[in-house]
Amino acid sequence: MGEMLEGSWEAHATALSNAQSDEQMVDYIHSMVSSLKIDLTKPANVIIGRDTRPSGVDLVNAFVDGLKVLDAKSTDYGILTTPQLHYITRCLNTAGTPEAYGEPSAEGYYKKLAAAFKILVDGKPKLSPLTLDCANGVGAPKFQEFLPYLGDSLSVKIVNDDIDNPSKLNLNSGADYVKTGQRAPVGLKLTSQDRCASFDGDADRIVYYYQDEDSTFKLLDGDKIAGLAAMFIIDLVKAAGIDSIKVGVVQTAYANGASTQYLRNTLNVPVSCVPTGVKHLHHEALKYDVGVYFEANGHGTVVFSPSALKTIHSAEGSSPAQAVAIRSLRALSDVINQTVGDAFSDLLLVETILTQRQWTPKVWDQAYTDLPNRLVKVVVQDRSIFKTVDAERKLVEPVGLQDAIDAIVLKFRDGRSFVRPSGTEDVVRVYAEAATRSETDELAHRIGGLVFDFNSQGSGPRPREFI
Repeated sequence: MGEMLEGSWEAHATALSNAQSDEQMVDYIHSMVSSLKIDLTKPANVIIGRDTRPSGVDLVNAFVDGLKVLDAKSTDYGILTTPQLHYITRCLNTAGTPEAYGEPSAEGYYKKLAAAFKILVDGKPKLSPLTLDCANGVGAPKFQEFLPYLGDSLSVKIVNDDIDNPSKLNLNSGADYVKTGQRAPVGLKLTSQDRCASFDGDADRIVYYYQDEDSTFKLLDGDKIAGLAAMFIIDLVKAAGIDSIKVGVVQTAYANGASTQYLRNTLNVPVSCVPTGVKHLHHEALKYDVGVYFEANGHGTVVFSPSALKTIHSAEGSSPAQAVAIRSLRALSDVINQTVGDAFSDLLLVETILTQRQWTPKVWDQAYTDLPNRLVKVVVQDRSIFKTVDAERKLVEPVGLQDAIDAIVLKFRDGRSFVRPSGTEDVVRVYAEAATRSETDELAHRIGGLVFDFNSQGSGPRPREFI
């Protein structure tokens, strides 16, 4: 279905990557064929896409050589965003079935999203132009390619589109730079009239931002996008008179506590918390009729269950207002790339809602106020001694550390903190949030110090800073 790699296959990927010789790799492939009962007489079809980095050409050539050895058929779609490749995969695998997803090409992707977006904003006054930072990545040429399909339905000014200089990819720009630094890309001069968004390098993440009247930078991250999307979809479902469809939101422990309170208390929507990683979010979202999932970093999407789609497409409104809402829900399910987080699709989702509501970024931002938060890293000798449960929000080892964390958190207004080991390096990440910036900084520092003290092989004095 064009989704993330099935979890059980990650072990196979790891084993192949760590094969010590060609013979060991070939032996492992034979064992996979045997244990997974793979019929080698059936044709294998592989589609390939790459980004704008120069290394892509050599990587594709090497990959194709491997496919030829295995007598696999391959189709090279050239330069694509990562989500476009997911989209094309689903289109190919669902062609000719009731779940047919569309035309399997970049052009088919553009046509589907643009047609749905035009339905959603039809008859509404157009917003001011959007400034779009493409992080000097693949999103720049592909969104430029997309614009003619959108016509005059959306006005976009693209910046940071230099894909000819590989060293500029994500340099002082892009979603991660904006999110982690809480600042606009270098060289982008904001005014209080601007509405801006940033893609990451492969265009599967997006964050919005603006500057208020006193020149303060304001970030609208994945949590804010999830809240906006959930609010809009809940209102549409109610307006359509379809009571049977239940909307839910999936977050990780890194979601801002204020966003979780807004979803649960203001929107009255169920919220699930899962371990960090898109695969966990996507899997949990599939449990709802309509599942909204976003990580705070701006990676996310909305998934509609088959039964929800059937209900939406078979519904008939008993009033003009219901008919309009049903039409919007149908178009919304097409403007959203349900295979994976997609910056293009998420941009159109946000622009749809802001256009329908005629909201500025500031009005959107007023839904709730983020609690100040801080993420720090503590270098440790052995990250494996830190074991978590409850979607990575609670430590069970080292014994006693969670109790010590809880005791400190209780001393801070709106305090929350959790500790989790990195999956890739010998560091432990400490997340903290509290009512004020100074309290947040102090909480992060105290929990970081606690982690350092509990590191079984730690030695020497505590570092003054843990970042």
